[in-house]
Amino acid sequence: MKKHILTLLFCFSLISYSQAQEATIKGRVIDTNSGEPVPAAQISIEESNFNTTTNADGNFSITNADLPLGEQVLLVEKEGYNTLRFPITIQSGQTLNFDPMLMEVDFSSVQDQIGIITLADDELDEDEGGADNISGLLQASRDVFLNAAAFDFSATFFRPRGLDSEHGKVLINGLEMNKMYNGRPQWSNWGGLNDIQRNQEFSMGLSPSEYTFGGLAGSTNINMRASKYRKGGRVSYAISNRTYTGRVMGSYSSGMTASGWSYTVLVSRRFGNEGFIDGTLYDSNSIAASVEKKLSDKHSLNFTAFYTPNRRGKSAANTQEVLDIKGTTYNPYWGKQDGDIRNSRIREIEEPVFMLNHYWDISDKTRLNTNIGYQFGKLSNSRIGYDNAPNPDPSYYQYLPSYDLANPAGPNYESAYRKLVAFQNDGQMDWQEMYERNIFYGGTSRYYLYDDRSDDTQLMANLLLTSDVNENITINGGVNFKSLNSENFAYMLDVLGGNGYLDVDSFSSGDAAQSDLLNPNRVVNEGDKFKYHFDIDAVNYEGFAQAQFKYKKVDFYLAANVSQTSYQRTGLYQNGNFPDNSLGESDEADFTNYGAKAGLTYKLSGRHLFDLNAAYLTKAPNIRNSFSNSRQNNNLVIGLESESIQNLDLSYIYRSPIIKARLTGFYTQIQDATEISFYYADGIYGISRNTDNAFVQEVLSGIDKSHMGIEFGMEAQVTSTIKLKAAASVGDYIYNNNPNLYLTSDDFTESLDFGESYLENYRIAGGPQRAYQLGFEYRDPDFWWVGATTNYFSNAYIDVSPLTRTSNFYTDVDGIPFNDYDESIARDLLKQEGFDDYFLVNVVGGKSWKIDDYFVGFFAVINNVLDQEYKTGGYEQARNANYRTLRDDQANSTPVFGSKYWYGYGASYYLNLYVRF
Repeated sequence: MKKHILTLLFCFSLISYSQAQEATIKGRVIDTNSGEPVPAAQISIEESNFNTTTNADGNFSITNADLPLGEQVLLVEKEGYNTLRFPITIQSGQTLNFDPMLMEVDFSSVQDQIGIITLADDELDEDEGGADNISGLLQASRDVFLNAAAFDFSATFFRPRGLDSEHGKVLINGLEMNKMYNGRPQWSNWGGLNDIQRNQEFSMGLSPSEYTFGGLAGSTNINMRASKYRKGGRVSYAISNRTYTGRVMGSYSSGMTASGWSYTVLVSRRFGNEGFIDGTLYDSNSIAASVEKKLSDKHSLNFTAFYTPNRRGKSAANTQEVLDIKGTTYNPYWGKQDGDIRNSRIREIEEPVFMLNHYWDISDKTRLNTNIGYQFGKLSNSRIGYDNAPNPDPSYYQYLPSYDLANPAGPNYESAYRKLVAFQNDGQMDWQEMYERNIFYGGTSRYYLYDDRSDDTQLMANLLLTSDVNENITINGGVNFKSLNSENFAYMLDVLGGNGYLDVDSFSSGDAAQSDLLNPNRVVNEGDKFKYHFDIDAVNYEGFAQAQFKYKKVDFYLAANVSQTSYQRTGLYQNGNFPDNSLGESDEADFTNYGAKAGLTYKLSGRHLFDLNAAYLTKAPNIRNSFSNSRQNNNLVIGLESESIQNLDLSYIYRSPIIKARLTGFYTQIQDATEISFYYADGIYGISRNTDNAFVQEVLSGIDKSHMGIEFGMEAQVTSTIKLKAAASVGDYIYNNNPNLYLTSDDFTESLDFGESYLENYRIAGGPQRAYQLGFEYRDPDFWWVGATTNYFSNAYIDVSPLTRTSNFYTDVDGIPFNDYDESIARDLLKQEGFDDYFLVNVVGGKSWKIDDYFVGFFAVINNVLDQEYKTGGYEQARNANYRTLRDDQANSTPVFGSKYWYGYGASYYLNLYVRF
């Protein structure tokens, strides 16, 4: 008996000892602004495997005898909120109670909701020479520097590390949405869905992603799964003076019901007769729905659909002469018809998307996600066509004063003055004149309005597998398939009062004048296809595998991918200029690509981390840069091959309860890239000097580029209400070699090879290469907040003309160098223009109120408070393709063919009012 009593006492003592050793961490997490509990927040002890999530009331608790004792860091994380890091001291048998823990809405998430990133389509259309903006890709990031890049630097078309958006991946529900045509995500294809696209997961650079191998500029997955939305609704109304003047939006989510169903819906409209730039209409509607059924504890099925048709008026880059006369908001693309503004350049997108997603929890550690998507519809860009008639563009060089002042026979001051006055007083497109000329010429349309149109049908599918092998190792991978059929043609919109348009090239004769030899001398009316007609078929297969390892001191990952891409053109017209090489199928362009990447994070302590990433990959050229003149023939780019890319970056990261900071050095090299441009050129070697000009396709191949620099971001929570922040990027983005250049055109049957284009050490255009920011935020306990940033930009450069930097520049028609060629003058003529440095000051703020079960609030943004004028980009015209013509033009007080520029918005505002319930 005594023995049993001793045994029992021993057991009780063990239990008591065990209980005495248990430590408990508990608390309640609430929203700083609304006072609401924050459910599903992730609670963890840094550098340990102990974690939990908050319940519906925002409560959490971690109790365990094995909790690490001593000084630790408690992490509180939730999508859409700023991460909290609490220094704590865990002692055996002690309970730590944090009630309440206040979480602040992530500033970047707020800006995403109010939609201050609104890009005009001309700013995204490479055919117009516009800048490529990457800001949309960065909105999901919590990184201090990338937040600055997304919201404050984006107005200048700043590109982190100088990379185009084609180097970033955007996915919706795990399916990649980058266009196969140009590799870029098309934000307009899902615009106006802000309220149901806030659930975003961003992977910076080539860091690991569960959904894709990724790209140099990072990857973002937008999660539109119905069960991931909190129950409730939101109605908002916004006014602005940027691209649209008004936006109304409403959304509602059911949350998961007892029967296992959940849904979310959204409708919105954005509108405006005219944006900040003259004559830029905006007409956009959006509708979206996502429905999910939880089939069992392991299986869920989700269906998502959205349709966001939009029409937007474009604007043009202008020469400095035009800007000096008409100002930076001038736009030559519009004129008044019957008292209403009519823009000749309308970009229209109608591409509904349908997705079906299956989620299978194979076990507690393994998940399989199967996705299939279907996208179809049209993308069109309208323009005025004209044949045997004056150019209708009111800013055409022959209508400006400089043309008469540069007259070889001597300046014609009287004519120049008349043109100046006429341009000052009007300077817009004359629709009435075009109608009258069509009637005067007997009813056959010399002027007409048409679309360059692409009707795409795309099928997407993939399988994504993730498995937690143990508490330290996670493996994931996927296989992807994408198939595209793209029908391309010109589509007659309006014959402008005429009886039809004769579909022939008025600058050619005989068979060469025919757009389609199978249907010659065809009269085209509204609703007809004409000029060109072809299909592009593209197929892509890709697979990737990735392993992540997480330990107390070191995290690292390894990943690889392989892909197969093919393109083929099928001509549906037999073009008169290329009768043997336009109808039927082209050769197939096939590319096999691969990539490998690895990274390591060394945790010197909870506050000091070092992060290293390295990658080598190859990348297929996009469709746009694979066919030299797809509208007229089947020719592939000569010597077409995949790009090869090397990347290395090293970061030092500091994290404390007060300060978060990152300093990164990076180096990226891109080799064997191809770029195609379209423009009119004068004075080209190999073309008769009697030819006024030629519309050419400029093919630049074998391009090598290097991108190197440092980026820095820091924020400091100096008091409970005041946060200071700073960001900087110092980059050096240059051409690393002299690529090869050749021209094609229907004005000459054989391509013209100009050999090397001497671009080495020229700067890559595309926003400032250096940017700096200082700012602050103040968040009052009474639920109002305000922030301001001062941003400084420098080292932005014009996009130089590659043709002007070939042998054509210094050789005469006979191939012999000009006898009056002066190297010092030539050096000045070929010097790359750098834009002036400038400051931008932005202010943002808001307030919220809780009224019964409703939350009412507003956000307000004022960008460029000081109304600073600044150039966001520009390009040299290639109309002067040789030394003599460029020298003579630049000698004029106002060049006839000066560079063209885009300017940023002046002072602009955005105000958003909302009710959440």
